[in-house]
Amino acid sequence: MATFLYRLGRLAFRRRGYVALLWVAVLAAVGLGALQAPGAADEEFSAPGIESQKAFDLMQERFPGAAADGATARVVFVAPHGQKVTATANKKAVEETVDALGDGTQVAGVADPFTAKAVSEDGTTAYATVTYKVKSSAVTDASRTALENAVGQARDAGLTVETGGSAMDSGGGPGGTAEIIGIAIAAVVLLVTFGSLAAAGLPLLTAILGVGLSMFTITVLADALGLSTSTGTLAMMLGLAVGIDYALFVVSRYREERAKGRTPQEAAGLAVGTAGSAVVFAGLTVVIALAGLSVVGIPMLTKMGLTAAGAVIVAVVIALTVVPALLGFWPNAVLAGAARRGEGGRRRLFRARKARKASKATTPQGDNRGTRWARFVLRRPVPVLLLGVVGLGALAVPMTQLRLGMPGDEAKSTSTTERRAYDDLAQGFGPGFNGPLTIVVDAKGTDDAQGGVSTVRERIAATDGVVSVSQPRFNKAGDTAVFTATPSTSPTDEKTKTLVKTIRGERPAIESAAGASFEVTGNTALNIDISGKVQSALVPYLVTVVGLAVVLLLVVFRSLLVPLKAALGFLLSVLAALGAVVLVFQQGHGAGLFGVEQTGPIMSLMPIFLVGIIFGLAMDYEVFLVSRMRESYVHGESAKEAVVSGFRHSARVVVAAALIMIAVFAGFVGENDSMIKMIGFGMATAVLLDAFVVRMAIVPAVLALLGDRAWWLPKWLDRLLPRVDIEGEALTRGPAATASGDQDPTAGEPVEAGV
Repeated sequence: MATFLYRLGRLAFRRRGYVALLWVAVLAAVGLGALQAPGAADEEFSAPGIESQKAFDLMQERFPGAAADGATARVVFVAPHGQKVTATANKKAVEETVDALGDGTQVAGVADPFTAKAVSEDGTTAYATVTYKVKSSAVTDASRTALENAVGQARDAGLTVETGGSAMDSGGGPGGTAEIIGIAIAAVVLLVTFGSLAAAGLPLLTAILGVGLSMFTITVLADALGLSTSTGTLAMMLGLAVGIDYALFVVSRYREERAKGRTPQEAAGLAVGTAGSAVVFAGLTVVIALAGLSVVGIPMLTKMGLTAAGAVIVAVVIALTVVPALLGFWPNAVLAGAARRGEGGRRRLFRARKARKASKATTPQGDNRGTRWARFVLRRPVPVLLLGVVGLGALAVPMTQLRLGMPGDEAKSTSTTERRAYDDLAQGFGPGFNGPLTIVVDAKGTDDAQGGVSTVRERIAATDGVVSVSQPRFNKAGDTAVFTATPSTSPTDEKTKTLVKTIRGERPAIESAAGASFEVTGNTALNIDISGKVQSALVPYLVTVVGLAVVLLLVVFRSLLVPLKAALGFLLSVLAALGAVVLVFQQGHGAGLFGVEQTGPIMSLMPIFLVGIIFGLAMDYEVFLVSRMRESYVHGESAKEAVVSGFRHSARVVVAAALIMIAVFAGFVGENDSMIKMIGFGMATAVLLDAFVVRMAIVPAVLALLGDRAWWLPKWLDRLLPRVDIEGEALTRGPAATASGDQDPTAGEPVEAGV
């Protein structure tokens, strides 16, 4: 592995013009393809195997065209204090608004609240439902403006009017601000780390190239593979983060090799052969974690995982080819201080290398903050280990209170009209009005379909926790009916979840009495079912991903205990991160600091997202940090000396990489969308805990306590595992060692432009 990548790095450096042209051509071709590709469709969310999905599929089959996916808007009217919407003046204002709402070209129809019986019992609140001919993503700004203008008429008449529904969703998701913030902070971190504008700019440039290529490719394949507009969000987030990190590690190793007196081409080859090997295996762990999302069985999640995995693969390939090619164009630009000052700088590097070789036997290598921290941990491994484990364990405790759900308008800021409409409906019609259950009754094959449906409706209406049921609506064949049951509690209340379980638990008795079968669906039931599906898939997912990664790390480190330690450390950090998410977003501690105005259940997909993505990134830090320790150990250092050497060479870069990841993810905390805010907070917290507590404290403490046993591998297993050289053993005794001997690096080699 190391030898192949070493040759690849030298080739990319030497043939830098061809490499640059090739990548520019690929980017241009894919970019042109993206411009001509049909737009991505809005994928309907589906979760095969759950009752809600089965009921929805039955509705699609028995009510063809009735379950249209056109957008809807719900306009809520609230009378002034002490008045009713049924009062003459208020009623006139509502009716005029309803007429105005129906004038839009995209509007299919408007339900008048007075004829549709959409007025609260106390007469203070009413709502009109506007249906559109198009999906929510196709609702134009002109249609939304027309909606707002119509609503303004009622407001001018003295009514309080708020609007909710899918038509108000303008697409959501990151609007670009988060990425800009992340890139800006990453640039500062890189500049401080390297002390060179070129060294800071190169990882940013290659990361942007990788993200651009990945997003263009997703656009090109969107129509053929059924990728939705939201599929690329994860690919963009991860592609940017790992793209910067992977280039950062290669550039850092290149600078290190140049500091030893290597020629630019040789340094590029060694950087790709050693750090590049770590990049390959780190990327593989991320790909395994993302591809493993298919275990959950939710198509949208599978597509997001696979497209993000593709973005990571692109980032790896760019780090192995584009980075050394760019180093070939500007071999000294990424160096710091005197090393950039032309020929004299190169000779000073050579003389410094010779001096270090001459005094190697008697003079210890220079310390830095990484080595000082490593020695501190090696002197006190037990207290550091206990403090780290107990601290993460304490932070993980709230995770036991985790409640999953799909936050809706109730989780939005009170400054939004959608949230105020939700609150007005809950106050006027009861908290369960915002989350009615849809009951689909299949009476096909029964003698008395209407009687069977009536029996199901009456039994469900008599269930504790149901405040009302609607009249059933039959299909044309008369063998299937749909009605709604309104709970007494809000959609995210645990009592609503219990109610759904109760209705389904009573199904055998109800179906026996009715002679017809029924299923429960609707957004509320769908969210409950998805939460259960995700929870049941979490353990198989963990076993699959962690098992594959442990096998991969066994091959990389040729150690039995190091991969197990890595997996256990990850579990600690991810549980602690989930605990922090529960503390803030569910229990509300410190919620104001992060702009969280409404607490509630944690998004159903959040745990699986967090586990998958953070596992891959945690293994990144494990591979980058421990591979340098393994390299030093293989080259003859003692177990404790190897830990210090690993920190000497990798600690600063790992810290910089972690800070960049945190910056990219933390940028999403500023988004208005509560789900994106939650994902950004969870990922930033997980990276913070994993990088600085697990990898920087717990890992060296455990290795100090294990000593040589950390690198033990049974002989039978050693014979079974394939050998891949990521420590560069072959490079120290092969052509690399010969090529970089002790000759003056400036002798016999022309000085390139910019050197």
